[in-house]
Amino acid sequence: MRFRKPLAELLGTAVLVFFAVGVATLTFGFKLTGQSTMAGVVATALAFGLVLLALVYTIGPISGCHVNPAVTLGFLASKRMSLSEAIEYWIAQFVGATVGALGLWAVFSGSPLYDRKTTGLGTNGWGAESTIGINVGSAFATEVILTFLFVLVVLAATSHAPSAGFAGLAIGMGLSTVHLIGIALTGTSVNPARSFGPALIVGGEALDQLWLFIVAPPIGGAIAALVWLTLIAERPSTAAGKVEPSDLAPADG
Repeated sequence: MRFRKPLAELLGTAVLVFFAVGVATLTFGFKLTGQSTMAGVVATALAFGLVLLALVYTIGPISGCHVNPAVTLGFLASKRMSLSEAIEYWIAQFVGATVGALGLWAVFSGSPLYDRKTTGLGTNGWGAESTIGINVGSAFATEVILTFLFVLVVLAATSHAPSAGFAGLAIGMGLSTVHLIGIALTGTSVNPARSFGPALIVGGEALDQLWLFIVAPPIGGAIAALVWLTLIAERPSTAAGKVEPSDLAPADG
C-alpha cells in the first residue's frame, strides 16, 4: 500500500492528541484534580508517555511511530530517512493532530461544563498561558531543550538492534519525563503537530502563540540529530561487526 506509512502516522498522531491532550484538558481545563497542580502534572505526563509507548508497539513496525514532526526532522537530519518521506510524514502528522483535536472537541462539547475559551483543549503557551508565567525567551529555550532530550532518546533507543525491543519503554518514559518539568513551564509541546491541532480549535491567544511551538521543537530535534551523529551513530568499524575497546571485559589476572 503506497501510503501505508503516512496513514499510520496520521492515525498515531490523532490517537496521541485525543487521549493524551484529552487527559490534559480533563486535569487542567475541567480541573478534575482539584487544587493539586502536581496531581494534574503527573496524570498528564503519564498519559502522554503511556499512549506513546502503546503506539510504538502498535504502529512502530509500520512507520517507526514518529507521530511528531520534530522526531521526523531528527530522522531526516540524521540521514535515516529521505526528504520525500519526511514531507509525507509531516503532512500526515498535522492532519492527524487536527483530526484528533476535532474529535476531542466534539466529545467535550457534549458536556455542559465545557467552554472552548475557558476550558480550552490542552494548548501550550507562555506569559498568562503558562502556569508559572515564564516569558517568551524562557518558553523558547524550554521547548528547544525538552525536544532535544526527547528526540535524542528516540534516535538512540532505535539505533541498536539488541535493545530494540525496549525502545518503546525508553521513548514513552522520555516523553513522560519532559512533561514532568515542562507542563508548568509551557504546557509541554515538543511536538508542533500536537500544538497545532488544539490551537486551531481554541483560537485566540493559543493560536497567536502557536508560532513558538512550530519553530522551537524542530531546532531541538536538529540539535539532537547532530549529537546522535557525533556521539552515538555507529562508525564503519563497528557497523562491520568489529568491537570497540570499551566492549572488552578486563582480562583475568
